[in-house]
Amino acid sequence: MALTDTGIKQVKHKGSANGEKYADGGGMYLHVTATGKYWRMSYRFAGKQKTLALGVYPEVTLAKARDRRASARTLLADGVDPGVAKREEKQSKADAAANTFEIVAREWLTKTANKRAAVTQAKVAGWLKKDVFPYIGKLPMSTIKAKDVLDKVARRMEARGIHESAHRIVQICGQVFRYAVATGVVERDVTADLRGALVAIEKTNYAAITEPKQVGQLMRSIHAYGGHPSALAALKLSPLVFVRPGELRAAEWAEMDLDAAEWRIPASKMKMRVEHLVPLSRQAVETLRALHPLTGHGRYVFPSIRTGERCMSENTVNAALRGMGYAKEVMTAHGFRAMARTIMDEVLGERPDLIEHQLSHIVKDPNGRAYNRTAHLPARREMMQRWADYLDKLRIGADVLPISRAAA
Repeated sequence: MALTDTGIKQVKHKGSANGEKYADGGGMYLHVTATGKYWRMSYRFAGKQKTLALGVYPEVTLAKARDRRASARTLLADGVDPGVAKREEKQSKADAAANTFEIVAREWLTKTANKRAAVTQAKVAGWLKKDVFPYIGKLPMSTIKAKDVLDKVARRMEARGIHESAHRIVQICGQVFRYAVATGVVERDVTADLRGALVAIEKTNYAAITEPKQVGQLMRSIHAYGGHPSALAALKLSPLVFVRPGELRAAEWAEMDLDAAEWRIPASKMKMRVEHLVPLSRQAVETLRALHPLTGHGRYVFPSIRTGERCMSENTVNAALRGMGYAKEVMTAHGFRAMARTIMDEVLGERPDLIEHQLSHIVKDPNGRAYNRTAHLPARREMMQRWADYLDKLRIGADVLPISRAAA
């Protein structure tokens, strides 16, 4: 006789050691014991008698228990052991809980750290922590859809007007998903479905001043800058060494040999993953020696003003340029590289291969082999000093040729 809701609610344990069983049909029964009321289902599979737990009353109602019985009988009809299927589902849920986006992303960051410069590693980790983890970090990777990444991550960033960063974040999420595919966590990279869904960004170059007369005014503005001494030193060094902004702000005193006038940037910090040697002009060495009493006791040449445990913010030099009246459409921290490349080539007539070496670009010999970090070092050292001297001349107002005349 089938069970009823009223009967189930009223039935009580009668004191027997093994409890009492009340059948509902189809192998399902209610097992009443001193500790509670339990739904069970008896079935045979591969010639063996087995029991399947369907839940505990009243959390699992009679109707729900019957639904679970029906699902189990469907599996049996298809030749599947419902007990094994239940264990596999439970394990799958446990695996999903152990493989949330944040857990997998942090594992990916650690496993691939040697492929990125230290400053880039910190930047990527910061982006994930700020713009991704709060919104999809706790979701199991296997449950995340393309729409989750779009609505919960990309659209939030686009709403703040940071369209380029939204594209970068989606690319990073894609890298995490591809790592998850490789490690068997998910079947595919869902961000591939977002192609064309984000606000398009206009491709632009970093703004840079390349006209000598305007460079002279910029150099005068830099030397007159009244901000923090570390920011002033970073401003002065930016045109003298023209490394990437991230490489400059992450500079460490241990990398500097002021007596030899050399700065050796380790491969881990370089975009091309190759150690870079920067010959320091007399002006660069003077700037660093003047800064050393202020920051030389710590790790970073340009430490954060909030804590010496981190380097200077990536916005410091750009913010200083804005404070000096240079809009982002006119000059950027990255623009010092274009400034040096253009003028050294078109005005000073420096060898293009030496300029490319100093920009830390890959330069190959006639046999197609990349030169090492010390290639043409004496010539590069002389070039860097000529460049620093030329900047001084521009700053004090000496006669200079404009690019149009020099290139004619």
